[in-house]
Amino acid sequence: MAQLFPKHFNTLAKASILGGLLFLVLIGTGLYIWSRSVFSTQIGIAKDQPVPFSHKHHVEGLGIDCRYCHTAVEKSSFAGIPPTKTCMNCHSIIWNEAPMLAPVRESWKNKKPLEWNRVHNLADFVQFNHSAHIAKGVACTTCHGQVNEMPLMWKERSLQMQWCLSCHREPEKFIGPKDKVFDPRWKAPDQAKMGHELVSEYNVKKLTNCSVCHR
Repeated sequence: MAQLFPKHFNTLAKASILGGLLFLVLIGTGLYIWSRSVFSTQIGIAKDQPVPFSHKHHVEGLGIDCRYCHTAVEKSSFAGIPPTKTCMNCHSIIWNEAPMLAPVRESWKNKKPLEWNRVHNLADFVQFNHSAHIAKGVACTTCHGQVNEMPLMWKERSLQMQWCLSCHREPEKFIGPKDKVFDPRWKAPDQAKMGHELVSEYNVKKLTNCSVCHR
């Protein structure tokens, strides 16, 4: 029986298989790099907001505690977004005619909440509980960075699974005293020694099972 294809087709077939595999590797590598790039994680990028709220001014400058605005953070999975009333507690008196605060006054007048753009937004398939982490001595700055130094809010950590697991696998590197959770200026004098002691004292488990976060 006559040969249907020339012999050099064998070489082309092998080359196409290798080329296909190489293409898949390049695509996978590209997606891996992109998923950790600033374009994907949005690290360090401040989002536009209806009002240019400065944590640096309110927290570092005025000393306002995180819980004054994020009232649910100790008892709920969600930290909570402050209602307009919280803003107006001060700004009905202070800077009550400032142009930049016009959206706040308009929101209060029309009883329509401000539409803030979320900076830290986990995927729907991820379960995260603020109160559980705070109860174990995980400070706000551990996940959110030095918020007290941010004139505008941006994401400091990737919040990707690999980053979360670094804490779940070695909580002693991140945990701190419960009474310092809301103090963004506090620094551990000896994290290694203190961390191991607090992990034992607070009965912190190294939870790495998928079902812990994915339910």
